[in-house]
Amino acid sequence: QVQLVESGGGLVQAGGSLRLSCVASGSIFFSINTLHWYRQTPGKQRELVASITSGFSTIYADSVKGRFTISRVNAKNTVYLQMNSLKPEDAAAYYCAADISGLRSWGQGTQVTVSS
Repeated sequence: QVQLVESGGGLVQAGGSLRLSCVASGSIFFSINTLHWYRQTPGKQRELVASITSGFSTIYADSVKGRFTISRVNAKNTVYLQMNSLKPEDAAAYYCAADISGLRSWGQGTQVTVSS
């Protein structure tokens, strides 16, 4: 089991940037297969934003390609989401998730608000 704690959310103007962090504990970080960032707005399903594998392969939702970057630093037990050129439609609660041994763990989320 792994515990995940997100941080870095907040209020930003459209066009601005934020960097989200997610720190993992309770498991050896490099044993986590894939790390994900999801986001969710009220009344909508949680959607995948980006993923990064243990081999550092990445995938992105079409809506964030070219603007968001996911990265992981195993030595810090941390996965990041660098978000640039933010748009009002990026506003959401952002969650990190970790896949290990076929199980998925979730963080509590961090709120991102984008003003137009």
